[in-house]
Amino acid sequence: MTSPALRVESDSGVTPDSVLEVWHRRKWVAVVVFVAVLAATITATKSLPDLYRASATVLVDRQEVSEAFVRPSVTAELETRIQTIHQRVTSRARLADLINRLGLYPELRGVVPIEVIVERMRRDIQLQLKGVEQSTGRTTTISFSVGYSGRNAQSVADVTNMLAGFYVEENTSSRARQAAKTAEFMSGQLAEAKRALDAQERQTSEYTLRHTDELPGQLQANLAAIERLNTQLRLNGEYQLRMMERRERLEREPAPARSAAPAAEPSPEAELARLRQQLAELRRRFSDQYPDVRRVSAEIAAVEEHLARSANSVAPPTASSDTSAHDKALEAGDDELKSLKEQEASLRRMIADYEARVESAPRRQQEIQELSRGSDMTKERYQTLQKQYEEAQLAAKLEQGQNVEQFRILDPALPPLSPAAPNRFWLLLMGLVGACALAVGAVVVVERFDTTFHDADDLRAFADVPMLVTIRQVATKAAARRRRFQRALVAASVVVALTAVVAGTYYLAKGNEQLVRMMVRGAA
Repeated sequence: MTSPALRVESDSGVTPDSVLEVWHRRKWVAVVVFVAVLAATITATKSLPDLYRASATVLVDRQEVSEAFVRPSVTAELETRIQTIHQRVTSRARLADLINRLGLYPELRGVVPIEVIVERMRRDIQLQLKGVEQSTGRTTTISFSVGYSGRNAQSVADVTNMLAGFYVEENTSSRARQAAKTAEFMSGQLAEAKRALDAQERQTSEYTLRHTDELPGQLQANLAAIERLNTQLRLNGEYQLRMMERRERLEREPAPARSAAPAAEPSPEAELARLRQQLAELRRRFSDQYPDVRRVSAEIAAVEEHLARSANSVAPPTASSDTSAHDKALEAGDDELKSLKEQEASLRRMIADYEARVESAPRRQQEIQELSRGSDMTKERYQTLQKQYEEAQLAAKLEQGQNVEQFRILDPALPPLSPAAPNRFWLLLMGLVGACALAVGAVVVVERFDTTFHDADDLRAFADVPMLVTIRQVATKAAARRRRFQRALVAASVVVALTAVVAGTYYLAKGNEQLVRMMVRGAA
């Protein structure tokens, strides 16, 4: 059933008189709702715990020595390293030690596991990077702030300073550790490269010693040796032909014929002169160990011995002596021819050996190039690693001297003078506005769902039958008692409800830091 008052308002609109009538009828509803909301707001504002927040600024000091001269071993981005350090600082072991040492969160210790308290402390720690924008559009971090929120001002400042110190210590130790590990790694790589280089050089040296005569550098010497041996082989052939002709001549001329015509043969003195001239010519071209030199020397010795015997002997040579000399000459010729053939075979073997060396030179050159290529690559890698190792050692020394990028506490945290949250004035103001809005809303809701007639005009607007007369309500003692009882009951109910609201708000807001963080943006 539609309320007559609402229908009248819909027909005639909201007027100040109608508003006053509604106020007179529903003022206690509005007052109760307003007082309840305002009391709950005041209770919550007074009961919520104070949260203090302290912050310390850590400055990033850049490397003092120019990176053009010394390249640092730590090349990771600063933002990445800060986040890595943050994870180490907020590790469970470190935060648990800090909680036990400073006695943080006494209301939670012994009630919940330590993992829960550590997670709570992680949420209370704030890390904020501060940077400047470069011409390239990229923001470079120059500092960062470490913040911590808690219920005790002095404890908050102490924790914040300890956390900032952790960041500084962790950065220094991690950089020194990374630089030392880099130098150690480069040392191992350098030693491995040195072993590989030594093995390559040893292999090349062994190969060179094993094939010394076949190397490309010996090609000209081998060709010259082949030419010299070919010349000796040609002269050997000529000497063999000459010896064979001489032997044939001796075989065709018997001893008596030679004794009958001794004047046809040259004199021993002329033969000795000819042999000496031939020996001088051979010595200009060959050494004393050359077969022709030795042969001519033997012939000279034989002629000189013959001349000596001729000088000591007065009697002319007989036919038997001539025959003996003839046989000896044949035997000497055979021996000489045999020696020349042996020399020829030796020369041919030597020529074949030198030719094999010349033919192997291109293959040896290719193998030497392959060995040299591998050795050059290994040597280049060794030199590169040696340079990197020296840079790593220098970077490690700089890390030890703290001449590289370091963190320095610029502004330590101080105990805050006033809490960061909650903002009680803002809460009271919002509670007052909310109380007024809820009071108005309660009046509208109650008025909308009220279907009773409050005066004759409401009845006249609802019914089409004309009213003849209005009768004023007759007050009786029973009705008065009943009305007073109802009012007392409503008043007691209101008091109980207000008390319950205040008690519930106090129970909910007392020491509830999470509620403060939810209600006040930016308090954490």
